[in-house]
Amino acid sequence: MHSRRTFHRFSLLLLLAAAAAAADLPKAAPKYEIVDGHLHFLSFVQETDGMDAFFKAMEDTGVVESAVIGMPVVKKWDEGDARRPTYYLDNDARTYWYSATDFLVARAVLDLPKEKQARLHPFICGFNSADRNAVDHVERMLAAYPNFWQGIGEVFLRHDDLTALTYGDVPRATSKAFGRLLDLAAARGLPVLVHSNIGPAWLEQPEYLGEIESAIQTHPRTRMIWAHAGISRRIVIPNHTEILRRMLGQYPNLTIDLSWVIFEQEIAPGGVLDRRWVSLIEEYPGRFVIGSDTVGFFEQYKPTLQRYYLLLDALQPGTARKVAHDNFLALLPAR
Repeated sequence: MHSRRTFHRFSLLLLLAAAAAAADLPKAAPKYEIVDGHLHFLSFVQETDGMDAFFKAMEDTGVVESAVIGMPVVKKWDEGDARRPTYYLDNDARTYWYSATDFLVARAVLDLPKEKQARLHPFICGFNSADRNAVDHVERMLAAYPNFWQGIGEVFLRHDDLTALTYGDVPRATSKAFGRLLDLAAARGLPVLVHSNIGPAWLEQPEYLGEIESAIQTHPRTRMIWAHAGISRRIVIPNHTEILRRMLGQYPNLTIDLSWVIFEQEIAPGGVLDRRWVSLIEEYPGRFVIGSDTVGFFEQYKPTLQRYYLLLDALQPGTARKVAHDNFLALLPAR
């Protein structure tokens, strides 16, 4: 009996020693160094887990640098709603444009030590892109924080449910308001991240393609990042990769963002990689970027980005490095 007790005690000590030794071992390095090209630091009610949580999520995920974007709209809490909505689809309450988001982002970034600031790339987004005054807000932000902003966007144009919920006119890529923004971006050397749906939900037709293509074509000096390749929920375009192949061949100022629902809906539906996307990316290896499209909170940050391993593993190593890391940085203005 005594020997059995001694044996169990010895086994427990061995387990504790092994656990302590494992805790002292360095964590395995993430498989890829990633630049997150699409991150909203603030939610649809302008809330966030904060910079400490963000940097911890970055370290855990292998993200070395990141875009930092506010949220250009706020979800209204209507008087008759008992529960506060925090996401734009939580209920049918409206959303409204919110310029203070850029000030919140600037304060959060500038409060960081210089070495952390250097890893972040702030974008201006707090404007109504259907308003010709929008360019004046961008100019004011550039003047208020010189040598700080590194891009414009995410510019919300056609965005299915969100467009329907937002006060004001439907923002379109062909508007004079958006054209003024693109002209300013070209003059300042700033890339523009733009959400402009390729078509309406359910119809399976690229009815809005002409709008975004016109903007890309008529502003060849503006580096355009097309968010989610024009896809939102419920949008299905059977020949989507062929449309993108044609556009990438015609417009050298176009980059395709692969964040949000495009991954589950098209690139790897059901976890099975569509080889058409692999072929397209290998054909244009310098023209694709990835991002988490995180909205304020970071509990799902790591799995959201590491799902791209399935795609990156299927690419040539040099192509994978460009998509995961190099391409987004190449779009930014020189500091």
